[in-house]
Amino acid sequence: MAAHQEPWTQRLRDHCLVRGLSEPIYQDISDRRGGRTAWSTIVTVHNTSYQALFWYDGDYVLQAKEDAAEIALRSITGYTNTAQVPPPASAYRGVAAATTG
Repeated sequence: MAAHQEPWTQRLRDHCLVRGLSEPIYQDISDRRGGRTAWSTIVTVHNTSYQALFWYDGDYVLQAKEDAAEIALRSITGYTNTAQVPPPASAYRGVAAATTG
C-alpha cells in the first residue's frame, strides 16, 4: 500500500500551480431524494468541469470534494486507472524544468 498521501484537493491544486492553470473552483450541488438530500461537488479546472463520481449524505460533503478533485486530477494527468496513483506535482516540475532549461 502507498505511503500517506496529501488530500486529492491539495494534490490537484499543486498540479494546477505547476502546470500554470488557474486554481480549482469547487461548487457543491444537492439533489432532494425522498426525505433526504444528497450532495456532490463539481470542480472546474481550466474551463473544464469534473463532477464527483458519487453522491453523499450531508455529513460527508467534504468527501464529495475529494472525489471531484480525484476525478479531475486523474483526467488531467491521464492516470484514469484507479489501480495507479498519479505522481506528485513535483514530478512534473522536474520535467518542465528539464525541457525548458
